[in-house]
Amino acid sequence: MNAASIRMNRRDLGLAAVTLALLVAVSVRFPAFAQPANLLEVFDDTSILILLALGQMSVLLTRAVDLSVASNVAFTGICVALFNQAFPDMSVAVIVIMALAIGGVLGLLNGVLVWLLEMPSIVVTLGTMAIYRGLTFVLSKGAWVTSNEMSAAFQNAIHVRLLGFTVLSWLAVLAVAAAYFMLRFTSFGRRFYLAGGNPAAAAYVGVSVGKAQFAAFTLSGVIAGLCGYLWVARFAVAYTDVALGFELQVIAACVIGGVSIAGGIGTVAGVLIGCLFLGIIKNALPLIGVSPFWQMAVSGVVITLAVVLNARREHSGGRQILEAQRT
Repeated sequence: MNAASIRMNRRDLGLAAVTLALLVAVSVRFPAFAQPANLLEVFDDTSILILLALGQMSVLLTRAVDLSVASNVAFTGICVALFNQAFPDMSVAVIVIMALAIGGVLGLLNGVLVWLLEMPSIVVTLGTMAIYRGLTFVLSKGAWVTSNEMSAAFQNAIHVRLLGFTVLSWLAVLAVAAAYFMLRFTSFGRRFYLAGGNPAAAAYVGVSVGKAQFAAFTLSGVIAGLCGYLWVARFAVAYTDVALGFELQVIAACVIGGVSIAGGIGTVAGVLIGCLFLGIIKNALPLIGVSPFWQMAVSGVVITLAVVLNARREHSGGRQILEAQRT
């Protein structure tokens, strides 16, 4: 294990220690917070963030960003909710496949614009973020689809418990394992690191940066599509403002977890811990009477500090990638 890998591991361990300290501090003040049942609920509540952050990580690794992810969730969510409303007897498996397909198409569109037109990802996804959100309003006509308009199977599928975890939580666990395997052991995943960490070297060895970004955006879109169904099923409501602003939480989880916005650096473990850190904050601050507005401010401070620390680490440690910086 070289120095760069050691630095990454130390950072992940440091973030894990801070997250554990936060959990202990909250538990001392509110002992019920540390009860296993509550911790399982916190993890369940954080599962969608984990899924979306893993998709966003793949995009950030290629030196791009996906600002449309939350709008993708909203559009896909309203699509599957309206479909379920019209065909309540349709299998949940069909609805999930539908969600994956819709989300994948939206992500694919982002990837095409960034790859073939060589447009900056922040400009592309800022535009598609507004387009997808607008289409959500057009499709729903501003109306809500509520729980009494959704089938029981549609709502309950993700709440089934296996070994104490809900299906939603298991999806997050499996996604973490799959992302770790993909980024560490497959050439497909390692191309994300190479494309973002050293585009010139990537081109030299025959790796297309544009194709890597296209693949990352498509993957992010597929995950966002799945989360569209998961979000609507979990909260039993679909409307235009579903996940409004949630893309900032997703990016924050990645940045806090050590993923570089300059590309090529990041670990799955770091992203997971970053999500859990935000999940604990989200669930703990209301207990001590902190308003939603201050919750946003606290998150903003944490994000800013994380960006500063990441920038200093990259400046002092260099941007060694591939074997050194893989997950």
